Amino acid sequence: MNKITYLEIKEILELNYLNVHSKIADDETFNGIKTITNSSHGDLSFFTNIKYLNDLKKIKAKACLIEDKFVKLLPLTCKPIIVKEPYLALALISKLINDESFQSNGIISEKSIINTKSKIHKNVQINPFSIIKNSTEIYENVYVGSNSCIGPNVKVHKNTVIEDNVSISNAVIMENCTIQSGARIGGTGFGFEMQTKHKIHHSGNVIIGKNTSIGSNTTIDRAVFETTIIGNSSNIDNLVQIAHNVSIGDGAIIAAQVGIAGSTRIGNNVKIGGQAGIAGHLVIGDNVTIAAKSGVTKNIHDNNVVAGFPAKDINLWKKEVIRNSLKK
Repeated sequence: MNKITYLEIKEILELNYLNVHSKIADDETFNGIKTITNSSHGDLSFFTNIKYLNDLKKIKAKACLIEDKFVKLLPLTCKPIIVKEPYLALALISKLINDESFQSNGIISEKSIINTKSKIHKNVQINPFSIIKNSTEIYENVYVGSNSCIGPNVKVHKNTVIEDNVSISNAVIMENCTIQSGARIGGTGFGFEMQTKHKIHHSGNVIIGKNTSIGSNTTIDRAVFETTIIGNSSNIDNLVQIAHNVSIGDGAIIAAQVGIAGSTRIGNNVKIGGQAGIAGHLVIGDNVTIAAKSGVTKNIHDNNVVAGFPAKDINLWKKEVIRNSLKK
């Protein structure tokens, strides 16, 4: 973990239009970022959840990212760094201390295999034992880890990071994406005729929007004829299954072990909790929240929050849980 100065913290927050106030000197250094309960002198911490009010009073960190209204609860040994959105500030600062750097060094390993019918742009890093197949184009500043297989029929746009053991075919990955280890994008989906069990061959593709992160061992299937779509600025966790012809809007947050069946349409800014399952051919509106372990079998309109199986309005679900618990 890299040490950081207060000046670096201030610069990255102001660059992202976050106002920051503190009496800390610019050259003051921090060993790293720790939680309130695990921090020690020399660390930077953060306060974002009122559940930890009592712990805040006992914090041992050198400084804390905190809203102005909670500053009075800090002990005198911990200096406040006042921001309106401490969690956003934490996300931005975490980039400064991340030891894992995936910026391209422009070196293509001699132990990689590059098809002559592919096109590699400037400053692309391809690590040992990766394969770039035909009809693949990789744009500037892309990083490809070891043992990955890219292609055929793939475009990877600039500043994208593809980690180790990733497989991508029949896909367009837009700029500034991160594809974590073990992800599988663009493979044939689960489709066959029910009576004879004859497999339906897929000829479509996948498009991953800008600034999107795909977690480890997540699978996104190509469409049967058209396109499976993941929108811009989406965050998809590990071990998620997204079937053929699914369309997901911008700003999605999808937790681990979610399964989305084929041809479902999901709107913008949707949040899906871990282990939720969504049936096929549904329409999920904008700003919907689906609680963990929910089973979605019907369409959901905009701005709804659902839970349970079958998924229903979360307030109705809570009442049912209370009634059932009283019967026992």
